Formats: sequence, C-alpha cells, structure tokens
Amino acid sequence: MMKIPMKYGVTIGMEVHVELKTASKMFCACPNGMGQEQEPNVHICAVCSGQPGTLPVPNRAAIAHVQRAGLALNCAVAPQSKFDRKNYFYPDLPKGYQISQYDQPLCHDGHLAIGEKRRIGITRIHLEEDTGKLIHPSGASYSMVDLNRAGVPLMELVTEPDIVSGKEARLFCQELQQIFRYLDLSDADMEKGQMRCEVNISLYPEGSDRLSGTKVEIKNLNSFRTVERAIDFEIVRQKEALENGAKIVQETRGWDDAKQCTVSQRAKESAHDYRYFPEPDIPPLTFTEADVEELRRTLPELPDMKRQRFIAEYGLGQDNATVLTEDKTMADYFENVASEIVEKKQSGELNVDRARCITLAANYIVTELQKHLIKEKKTIRETRVTPENFAELVGMIADGKINSSAAQKILEIMHHEGGDPSMIAAEKNLQQVSDSAELERIVDTVVMANQKSVDDYAKGKQNAFQYLVGQVMAVTKGRANPKIVGEILAQKLSKKS
Repeated sequence: MMKIPMKYGVTIGMEVHVELKTASKMFCACPNGMGQEQEPNVHICAVCSGQPGTLPVPNRAAIAHVQRAGLALNCAVAPQSKFDRKNYFYPDLPKGYQISQYDQPLCHDGHLAIGEKRRIGITRIHLEEDTGKLIHPSGASYSMVDLNRAGVPLMELVTEPDIVSGKEARLFCQELQQIFRYLDLSDADMEKGQMRCEVNISLYPEGSDRLSGTKVEIKNLNSFRTVERAIDFEIVRQKEALENGAKIVQETRGWDDAKQCTVSQRAKESAHDYRYFPEPDIPPLTFTEADVEELRRTLPELPDMKRQRFIAEYGLGQDNATVLTEDKTMADYFENVASEIVEKKQSGELNVDRARCITLAANYIVTELQKHLIKEKKTIRETRVTPENFAELVGMIADGKINSSAAQKILEIMHHEGGDPSMIAAEKNLQQVSDSAELERIVDTVVMANQKSVDDYAKGKQNAFQYLVGQVMAVTKGRANPKIVGEILAQKLSKKS
C-alpha cells in the first residue's frame, strides 16, 4: 500500500534573555560593563566571584526595569515575588548555583501583538544573574574564564507556545528588541550577546493536541535571521524524521552557522534537575498598587502607539512611519524636524504648505539621510545635520529654491560637516534657477542648437521633448527649475508646429 504523508502542525515557544542596562551588577556594587570592551576579570568582587560568606543585595533598578518591561507587554506585576537558587555546575558559574526566580516571577500573563491579527502570549518575565564567559584559545587544551559578565542582571522572558513559524518568531524578537530599546532598559544587541534567544519547537499530527509533540530546544541563537533559519530547518528535520517512522528525542540542539543546520548537544534538562529552592539570603519582595502605578507613569510612548500617531498626526504613509519609529532616537529626530517646520511656518520664514514640508522631511530622512547612515554604519545621533537645518533644507526644496539633485548634495555636505543649507547652496552655486527671463534665453539657445529634436517633436515624438529639457538642465548644470523649463519649452515648440 502507498504511504499517505501525514500533515503536521508546529508549536513554538521562546525564551529570550536580555542583559539589563544598570550602573552595577545584580547583587553587588561591581560596575555593569555590558557591551563594553574591557580586560578580563576587572569588574569582579567577592560577591560575584562566589567567595564563601558573601551576601547578595538585589539591584532595585534592575527589578524596576523588569517590571516596566512587563507593563509594556501587558503583563500583571506580581504583588509578591522572591528569588530562588537554581543549582547546576558549570565552569563559568562561580557559586555553583545561579540566583534566579522559579515559581514567583516579577511579571506574568502578558502578550505582544504581531501585526493586526496575531497575539503572542507571554507566560512570565523574571530576573536572574548572568554567568561568566568561557574563552577557548585556538589550538589550546584548556579554557579560560572571564567573570566580568558574572552577576550582570539578566531578564528572562518566556512565551506561551503560540508561535507557528520561523518568520513569526523573528518578527516577535524584533518587536521585543524595539520595545526594550524604547524603555532604555537594554541596547538588546544580539551580536554583542545582550539579547539571546532560545526556541522550543515540536511537531504534532494535525487534529491532535498541539502540545502532544516532543519538544526540542535550540539554544543561543544570536541574530534574528538565525532564529528564523534555525526554526525553518528544525521543522523540516522533525517532519522528515516523523514521516520516516523515527522518534523525536527531547534534547538541546545548537545552530551550526557554517552548515546551516541544527546539531545535537545534550539531553534536555527538566526543572527538577536544577533542585530549585528559595534563596535564603534574600527576603521576599512585596509591591503595592501604588508602586506599580508609579512605574506605569514612567513608560514612554511605545513603538506601535507612536507609529499610529505619526500616521494620524503627520499624514505619513505606513512604510515611512514604520521606518521612522524603528529607533526612538530616529523618531525623536523626525519630531524635532517637524516642530522646527511648524515654528518656521508660524514665524513666516516658510511660505509653503506645512504638511508638504513634513512629508518631504520624512521622505528625505528615510531615504537620503538613512542612506549615509547605513553606508557609514552610524546612528542618527552621529549626523551633523541639526533638526533646524534639516527643516530649512526641506523648506528650500518645497519652495523651489533648490531641486532634488542639489538637495542631495547639500544634505551630504551637512551630514559630514554640518552647516546652514542656504550658505552651502550659495557657496556651491546650487540654487535653482527659476527666473523666467533667464530660462527663456537658455531655452531659445537649446532650441536653435537642436533643430532635429524640434522637428521630431513636431512629428509627435514625445521623447524629443524630454531630450530638450535635458539639454537645458545640462547647460544650467542641473540648476534649472524643470517645471518652468517645461512650460517655456512647450510654449516655444507650440509656436513652431
């Protein structure tokens, strides 16, 4: 009998670890050097290096960071919480156990919307200390331990098993990173290890319980692209195994970037393997409703809300609004430019439509300014173009004082050197020629020098018209106002036909 392939559904949950941006570590006063280049083992003390007899003191700022993240992700903030000991031995864990949270996390039962139709549930968000870092010298038969990272506050977010594809997991992680950056609780740079993702994935026969499959964990995925690729690979691997009658083993796998595949690492541990018990050196934590409301008041406008407001308030398209709000500093820069445009309009400096200028500003930030930033791997903080000068530049474009080509040249100079756009335009002779009398003389010269094109236009060849406009632009080195040139040229040619 021919074997009928079975269809499988996919169940995916995620664990996301984020190193928090605090002045000191989680349980001691050592500096938190997260993301900074430093000599090994310089930010350590008796507490974070696990010396006997030391006592941990919780970092209040780190706790507030986690609670603010929970509020931003629609979680309930627990009125009571506690720390627990998670017992396991590994060379980069100095105490032989990790102070974490088990059954009473700081936040629980939240969600994050992905697009308009999907909502990913968040089971819990808890706080723990990070481990040290193992260094494996090339060709050596030994490893070294750097404890600078040991004790850095580490937030762990656990989702419900609601994710169904690699793409959805990537979008979820990107949204999370954006929110964490808006909250300024972490830079969440995956390449620097500040945000680390783990995936739990299983397949089940369609029609069965979606949690009935055998769960496989993929650890330490260090980019959004890797998250998506690892999930996509694992779906195919498990499907092929099941269709061939093999049994999926509960295990931990890693991602081999060179081979673009997951590889088995070890059998998956269960919670009881860690022998959790309440941390005896830290009293339980209690929070009042007033404490939570005070934290809620500190929340900024979050990315999705800002996107919708940019569309409604400034009339931006969805694409521009999305790009401008990807980074909070970029969004703030755009709003400062828009504010300068409004101010210039009110003072009479700007004689063109305010809405058009704001739309132009958005377009030039998203395309032209972004082009330089991406090429140079810089952020908006590093541009020399002030919001005031950017507003003046788009006003010059809207008023017809410079054309698009000149605007791009001026913006490039401003980005690298700073400066006033009007002065740069004058110094570089980039002002747009809009004087009708001067342009008429140039058009007459071009028409006389290109009789064949004039004859072609008279025969109905429209390309000839654009050729003649191009000749005028060439004579003026791109400074002629193309609209006025077109009007004058059309009038001249109509008399000749």
